[in-house]
Amino acid sequence: MKLLNEILGTKYPIIQGGMANIATGEFAAACSNAGALGLIGAGGMNVETLRENIRRCKALTDKPFGVNIMLMHPQADEFAKIVVEEGVKVVTTGAGNPGKYISMWKEAGIKVIPVVAAAVLAKHLVPLGVDAVIAEGTESGGHVGEMTTMALVPQVVDAVDVPVIAAGGIADGRQLAAAFALGACGVQVGTCLLVSEECPVHENYKAALLRAKDSDTIVTGRIGGTPVRVLKNRMSREYVRQEKAVRHGRNPSGWRQAVRYISTSTPDVPRHTRQ
Repeated sequence: MKLLNEILGTKYPIIQGGMANIATGEFAAACSNAGALGLIGAGGMNVETLRENIRRCKALTDKPFGVNIMLMHPQADEFAKIVVEEGVKVVTTGAGNPGKYISMWKEAGIKVIPVVAAAVLAKHLVPLGVDAVIAEGTESGGHVGEMTTMALVPQVVDAVDVPVIAAGGIADGRQLAAAFALGACGVQVGTCLLVSEECPVHENYKAALLRAKDSDTIVTGRIGGTPVRVLKNRMSREYVRQEKAVRHGRNPSGWRQAVRYISTSTPDVPRHTRQ
């Protein structure tokens, strides 16, 4: 089995997660220069800013880098063309099926690596021509599935004949070794990179992450079918409380109250914001 660094031409078998509003061209370039595959997160961008970030990344590194495209983005079609026009060599995808773009990307020599949360989705995507898949467990930050990384990765490895990259709850060498033992060729990491000097999130948020313990995250949106893992704070606890109230019929207007709470409260920890 080839390791991920051999497949991508990087120093290490690591992909930096394409975190929306965080993974800028500068951040991706820093990760690529450090030996991983840096990714620009297109999720929080528009057509103009994506193109600008790709060009800034090119100016800052001569190492491989890629772009992550959230397929539910209203400008996903335009993003798909921009990566071809700008000569991007790796595209990862999430929140949808990249099938309609794959032939165009393959003709341009782009490696296509979708994120999957279940083996059945991986089996569906492989015949379309993807080069690898990222099996992301529920331990990950941000949008999550339901299956754990430990359970998901070996099932995906057994289900497909393309390289599998493990993601979700991976932050150090022990977890990298575990990923290899599960049959993965490398890993994708995100949360552990948020505390790096190069990451453009607020210093208060970095400090909160460093203080956080094993039980300091919570998943919002699980009841509504849009689960997202975040740090526990006043806002996230109240949001989950309102969700549960709606589910049990105790507060039919709970969603409106939750939204109103979010818009008027000041959370304990700032949101991901650039300085």
